[in-house]
Amino acid sequence: MGNNPFASFAVGDNDDDSARPQGGLSYVAGSKQPPLNFITVSQLLDRACDQNGAGDAIVFADTDVTYSWYSLREKADELAAGLLALGIRRGNRVAIWSPNREEWVIAQFGTARIGAILVNINPAYQSAELEFALNKVRARVLIMARSQNNAQQRSGQNSKSASRKTSQRHGRESSDYIAIIRNLAPEIDRSTTQNGANGEFYAQRLPALKHVVVLGEGKNPAASILWSELLSLAGPAHRARVSGLSSKLDPDDPINIQFTSGTTGAPKGATLSHFNIVNNARFCAGAMQLTAEDRVGVPVPLYHCFGMVLGVLACASVGAAVVFVGETFTAAATLEAVSRYRCTALHGVPTMFISMLENEEFDHHDLSLLRTGIIGGAPCPMETMQRIMNEMNMEHVTVAYGMTETSPVSFQSSVDDSPEQRVSTVGRVHPHVEVKIVDSQGGIVAPGQQGELCTRGYSVMRGYWDDASQTREAIDAAGWMHTGDLATIDTDGYCRIVGRIGDMLIRGGENIYPREIEECLMQHPAIVEAQVFGVPHTKLGEQVCAWLITRNNVPIELDTIATFCDGQIARFKIPELIRVVNAFPMTVTGKPQKHEMQKAMMHELNRSSAS
Repeated sequence: MGNNPFASFAVGDNDDDSARPQGGLSYVAGSKQPPLNFITVSQLLDRACDQNGAGDAIVFADTDVTYSWYSLREKADELAAGLLALGIRRGNRVAIWSPNREEWVIAQFGTARIGAILVNINPAYQSAELEFALNKVRARVLIMARSQNNAQQRSGQNSKSASRKTSQRHGRESSDYIAIIRNLAPEIDRSTTQNGANGEFYAQRLPALKHVVVLGEGKNPAASILWSELLSLAGPAHRARVSGLSSKLDPDDPINIQFTSGTTGAPKGATLSHFNIVNNARFCAGAMQLTAEDRVGVPVPLYHCFGMVLGVLACASVGAAVVFVGETFTAAATLEAVSRYRCTALHGVPTMFISMLENEEFDHHDLSLLRTGIIGGAPCPMETMQRIMNEMNMEHVTVAYGMTETSPVSFQSSVDDSPEQRVSTVGRVHPHVEVKIVDSQGGIVAPGQQGELCTRGYSVMRGYWDDASQTREAIDAAGWMHTGDLATIDTDGYCRIVGRIGDMLIRGGENIYPREIEECLMQHPAIVEAQVFGVPHTKLGEQVCAWLITRNNVPIELDTIATFCDGQIARFKIPELIRVVNAFPMTVTGKPQKHEMQKAMMHELNRSSAS
């Protein structure tokens, strides 16, 4: 096996007393080993080159493009020099709006080489969302794809955006990014003689934006720059400056801004430092026991921490290869990529693994080299976990919990944890992280009792960009990040996520947490996935509704559900409304959108009552 700096380290080591609750309270502190590294993302790239420079760094299965760590660094330096030629300096914001492409990873490292802050734009964003994000951070450069096939994240949703052009290809919905940017900034179609040098222009609705860089070939707006042009823009002086600038960067500098989902208001820009994400990536790699010989399949999006940190940076920390299956996830493409490129690890959310296991071509793919990976984003049903371990050979798969604001992972299971522990818990606390579970008054609860999960340590974000009040609401004066997640920690230090504080529904004065009901429903042999939420009721306040995905779309009756749940959960928790659906509305990262389900259900109920 290759050199592994984490050979003696595993998150959640059952013999590690430091990860157990202390003082009879739900407070845990992670191990102090391995030590934190005070380095930048740029230095992490240099380390990957030192360790395995000629080895594969990134592989894009859909285009059959491969970069070694050496060639990735060379390309990142070309981009960095090109950005310098555009006038970009340390601390300036460079936004990227694209699905998973090779240019995304080059931009990730290229901006890091000169200390520019990469702003991740959700590929599903439409005109108003893009305008808000770019103006919030005052982005000077936007790197953008031409379009995005929204195979997953917009399912079950409708949009009335005037700037949105959609087409149906292979059942997918496509967003025309060029049309959207033209709608926001019509000035981009003026000839370059009417604008500044190197495509610089001024847009009334995007006053800070100076340059738009377009990926791929095709007809471009007059004032935009092609990616290939940007890479060749720099002169010798710009190229010579890159290494000098890189060596002067501070690991505490902000290097990445990621916008939260914004389901409870305008999106907030979580601002992460080099120190945040480099160390979180290292510890996630250690938990999986990755080495330079591993090849990690990544079907999750780069714009999110799952792809950017747990995929790219985790592999960079040990010199492993990242295999991207395509621009977006499909089960068929993922299985093909894992087999063809001989992946040893695979990341994903439970719905992705379920889709792969149910794929009709599943048995035709060689998954024999798979060993580990990360499951995150939602609870994984027991049967699915067992099939992942047995049929996909991922005996050492890990489960991780976190959020964008914590870089992202705070808890992760060990490769030695039982399947039951990996299904019912999210493992034990990461190194150098403190966690406490508090009640509504802020007091730490006893082990096993439920409360809000709060975390403190190196991984907590710098804050929300240009939003001091929201930052103060999230991070208290003592440095604790209040996650909004309800959780318990048992006497061995294993954490169980109960649900979101905002997901709780109240029926007839009784507090109900959907996660408990979902776990009960998914034990039914006909049910593959379940999502539970509340809908308004005139007498009870709310009533319990469940959306279900069943095997082969078989129908299931409400009486059947009631009989199955009776005796397992309290009767006031048993769903009173159910719908069998083909798919849930999802975010781009594969998380179910309960607010969209609730809106659809309320619309259906209102329509029924009106008729």
